[in-house]
Amino acid sequence: MKIDTRLVQANGCPGDPHRAVSTPIYQTATFEQEGALEFSEYDYSRSGNPTRTVLEEQLAELEHGIRAFAFASGLAALTAVTRLLKPGDEILVIDDVYGGTCRLFSKILKRSQVAVRYVHGCTAEDFTRACSERTRLIHIETPTNPLLKVVDIAALAELAHGNDALLCVDNTMLSPYLQNPLALGADIVIHSATKFLCGHSDVVAGAVIVRDPQLAEEFYLIQNGEGAVLGPFDSYLLLRGIKTLGIRVERQQENAERIANFLSNHAAVKQTYYPSLLEKKNFSIHSAQARGHGAVVSFETGSLELSRQVVESLKLFPITVSFGGLQSSVSLPGRMSHASVPPQVAAERQLPQDLIRLSVGIEDAEDLIADLADALAVAESVSELRASVG
Repeated sequence: MKIDTRLVQANGCPGDPHRAVSTPIYQTATFEQEGALEFSEYDYSRSGNPTRTVLEEQLAELEHGIRAFAFASGLAALTAVTRLLKPGDEILVIDDVYGGTCRLFSKILKRSQVAVRYVHGCTAEDFTRACSERTRLIHIETPTNPLLKVVDIAALAELAHGNDALLCVDNTMLSPYLQNPLALGADIVIHSATKFLCGHSDVVAGAVIVRDPQLAEEFYLIQNGEGAVLGPFDSYLLLRGIKTLGIRVERQQENAERIANFLSNHAAVKQTYYPSLLEKKNFSIHSAQARGHGAVVSFETGSLELSRQVVESLKLFPITVSFGGLQSSVSLPGRMSHASVPPQVAAERQLPQDLIRLSVGIEDAEDLIADLADALAVAESVSELRASVG
């Protein structure tokens, strides 16, 4: 079946005698056992819950994996991945990643004596030069957050496996609707399910999906042993959001494409970042591994003050630190979602402080573009007024 059908037609209530169309919420901490000497299928909701099981089975199927694990947040999911490493191991990370990822890797993981090195560049050659005999995990986003750089997943998988390492891909930006890293050779896929998978900005959740049975057993040990699991009610909400993933993403990226084209031709915009605007080589890589461009657009104005004026003048884009919801939003990543990036990493990364990140929703594209045009005009007029007074 095509993915739009699979999103909706997943078995929502396996084994339920009442055959409910919507997955029931098993809002219970524990389950009565049939006897005292052995466990039933479910015993304690940290170890397993029927509502969460339905969600995890659907996530595994959508990402072409054999098993998925739902966590309390995207960072909890990523933390579970780091538990695979031991002291002395090394992670290679693309330098353009979510700020919380940098904080986890640079400030918390180092306590476990796991080395982290950031790769400035997004080609397989860049990672090959950085790879060492200690490298056991390569972690990437593609497209990256917030500069929307593209990384060749298949090439990185080959490099990782040739060096006895694992490749982990954060697929939050595109979701399984547009990209499936496991099918391209990745070992682990993670999601901040808070974003596109949920789509309604009412759940904080994360997910890990794998295709190897041994890895699956390790992740279950970590999930159950540490307990950062997703609760049954949030699992239910996430299941509900996933049903509309296809129609949401289609409309969102259609709007995003139009907005990216508008911004790339606007005199007040210095540079626009969106996959369809990539130069030929990187666009070819992206097109070979993804089925669309997503719904996040970033752009520079050339001035932090000008960008602030634009962001604060927008009426249809509330200022938020997240993305992927069906309502459009805006942020200044350098001062918000990526403010936790350690100073040294930030300096090497050269994230533009004037960068504006748009999460494009399902509203009418003409209304969104008109709002952006008005905000850019207001910001330009304020800037010109200040310049004349100065």
